[in-house]
Amino acid sequence: MDRKTYVITALPAGTAPEKVEWSAVAAAKVDTFSWETGGWEPATEARLVFIENLGFILRMTCAEQAPKAVYTQYNEPVYTDSCMEFFAAWQAGDPRYMNMEMNAKGTLLSCIGPDRYDRTPIRDLTGGDLPAVTGEIGPDGWVLTAVIPAALLGKIYGMDPAVFKSGYRFSGNFYKCGDDTPVPHYGMWNPVALPKADFHRPDFFGEFVIG
Repeated sequence: MDRKTYVITALPAGTAPEKVEWSAVAAAKVDTFSWETGGWEPATEARLVFIENLGFILRMTCAEQAPKAVYTQYNEPVYTDSCMEFFAAWQAGDPRYMNMEMNAKGTLLSCIGPDRYDRTPIRDLTGGDLPAVTGEIGPDGWVLTAVIPAALLGKIYGMDPAVFKSGYRFSGNFYKCGDDTPVPHYGMWNPVALPKADFHRPDFFGEFVIG
C-alpha cells in the first residue's frame, strides 16, 4: 500500500505559536471519505509545524458550519461530536500510538497504546499535563490549534525529547468524523482500506518527517 508523506515545516527557536504564518505551511487534505458518509464530506485540512526547543503545533480547519460540540471534559467521547483527530506513533520501533481527538470547544480525548483496546490516558503519564488545545467556531467553519511540547512527548514515551530535530521520522494520520452528528461521516488523510469504520489502525498510517 502506498503511504502519503507529510513534511513538517521546521521553524526557529523562539517562534511564538500564535505567530505561525499558517498560510505558508503545507496542508494535508483530509479528503478520503469512506464508509457511511451520507454524502457529507466537509473540506478538512491539517497543518503541522515544529518549533525548535518547544515542540509541535497542530492546526486543523474544517468547513463545517455549526459543528456539534457537546463535551467539555478530558477524555469524554468527542468523536460523537463534530471531531477532528490526529493519531501519531511518535517513536520508531514502539507500537504505541497517541490519539488526539478534539471537538470545536477544544475538548481533548487522548490516550496511548498499541491498539484501540489497550490504552492509557496520557494524563496518567504526564502528572496531569496535556497538550494545549483551543477551538474557534466561525461563520464558515471551525479551527483547532494544539500545542504539543516535545517535553510532554518525552514524558509519555519515556524518551529524550532532543530526538525531535530535522530528519526525524514517525507515522500517523489525520481524521475527520462525527459519529452522532446529523450525517455521520469518516474522513482520512491516509486512506484506511477496510470495509468498516476504524481509525485505530496504525498499519494504515502515513509518514511524517521534520523538514
